[in-house]
Amino acid sequence: MDIKFIINKLPYLLEGGFMTIKLTVITLFLGTIIGVVLAVFKITKNRFIRGFASFYTWVFRGTPLILQLFFFYYALPVMGITMSPFTAAIIGLSLNCGAYMAEIIRGGIISIDKGQFEAAKALGFNYFQTMKIIILPQTFRVIIPPVGNEFIAMLKDTSLVSTIAMVELMRSATQISSATFKYTEMLFTAALLYLAMTTVFSSIFSVVEKKLSRYA
Repeated sequence: MDIKFIINKLPYLLEGGFMTIKLTVITLFLGTIIGVVLAVFKITKNRFIRGFASFYTWVFRGTPLILQLFFFYYALPVMGITMSPFTAAIIGLSLNCGAYMAEIIRGGIISIDKGQFEAAKALGFNYFQTMKIIILPQTFRVIIPPVGNEFIAMLKDTSLVSTIAMVELMRSATQISSATFKYTEMLFTAALLYLAMTTVFSSIFSVVEKKLSRYA
């Protein structure tokens, strides 16, 4: 194991790691927004809206993420829509994340006591006011554990964007490996960086969960 080589290349890997975190944070933020909308759609009484939300989650949960990334980066240009690797990565990851977040949030909404829906109705709140003011704030407290798991899963899944020329941690490691033939050193270091990031964020979500549980 060439330690000096690893230290020399570490700044490049750390830069890729920063991009990995950036992609993950943006993806989870946008995916949560999409997930909230879809979750609300999936429990509405309107068949068309509910059907659209169900179709969306069926497509994005039922097809591989790498296929979706390829579609946005390689297939859309054939139709005249060209994207940068970063844009394609964000769109592909966010749409995929939104499908999973929708199910997580829907599960959280369902777990809320139905009496609160009835109380909101008695107070004159419409459906969307009930969701915004009463139900969703409680839902987000309940879903912290699965959201944390989704964040960690997405952090690792960002490695797939290396297939569409997006430079993040995995692509940085493979580029250096291909140029220097130091595969063991680079892949081992990349694995350690992924472990470090997942450990740190798992700890953060664990702390948040414990703090919120005091108010349960």
